Amino acid sequence: MKRLLYFLAFSCILTSCVSKKNQSIRQNILTLKDSYCKAPFKYNYENKLPSYNSDSIITANKDLKSIFSDQSILILNALDNLDEVHEIMELKKENSLESQVKVLQLKSKINSKITIALTELDAVAAEFDCEGERVAQIGSYVDNLNDSRNNKLILYSIVTGAAASIAGGIVKDNAWSNAIDIGGGALGAGFGLATLNPKGKKVEFIHQRNLLRDVWNEKLESPNFPPFIWYMYTERKFSNREKQSIISSMKDRWLHYQFDDSKLKADKSVIFSDGGYYRSDDLHNRAAMLNQMQSATRTINQSINYLLLDLDKLIL
Repeated sequence: MKRLLYFLAFSCILTSCVSKKNQSIRQNILTLKDSYCKAPFKYNYENKLPSYNSDSIITANKDLKSIFSDQSILILNALDNLDEVHEIMELKKENSLESQVKVLQLKSKINSKITIALTELDAVAAEFDCEGERVAQIGSYVDNLNDSRNNKLILYSIVTGAAASIAGGIVKDNAWSNAIDIGGGALGAGFGLATLNPKGKKVEFIHQRNLLRDVWNEKLESPNFPPFIWYMYTERKFSNREKQSIISSMKDRWLHYQFDDSKLKADKSVIFSDGGYYRSDDLHNRAAMLNQMQSATRTINQSINYLLLDLDKLIL
């Protein structure tokens, strides 16, 4: 009988420790319900988005193709710097000191626009990174809830089995002993089966500013992204194969890997809403999608780097 009491006391201590840890996690989760990653303002579209008629832009500036790639020409157009480049090419025909000074001034103006574009890229990538970290924290919280719940059920199953075994040995009456063994076994099995919950716990997670929704909807404009970045996302010339845009390719991968090729499932997903109740799988999917968009944003730096190299050839 003493062994049973000791065992039950030890089990209660373990359960208490798990509960305190869970309570601490619940208190910390309150700081994660409101996004600390969102920008303090929305981008406006008073300045028109660059033209998506890329073939016409490249054709109209075919005199630049000896120095600039098609992508570089499109970026210069997006930054509204084509006039400066044409002027530099005319000034390069002269050898005067005045023309050289003017070339440097124009190059400085172009560099200023490029610097702003790079800063916008860094800002967007940083927000994706921050949101990814925020979701990862929520995901860890839900994983801890699921682990805590399963640990409790396993513990209850062990305690029930042990208690039934000890009680069965103490009771002398065979009928009662058998009944205790059967009841304890059934209860322990019930606790064990309860751990087989594939969906697990869920938690409320709010994100009214939803960058992933803008990507999924792929509209002409997005108030959550700078116009230049959104243009780079949605112009097919900046993707590897130039058949579809960066985010169109991204959406295809999401549809296949995150939503099992079901557009209906994707459209109804909490991931593209203002927020709601997330399960662990949804949180991990959202974190992966945010990280993928961060990587896609970083790759735009490669196109700008090629532009800088082309500009150096122009100045030399």
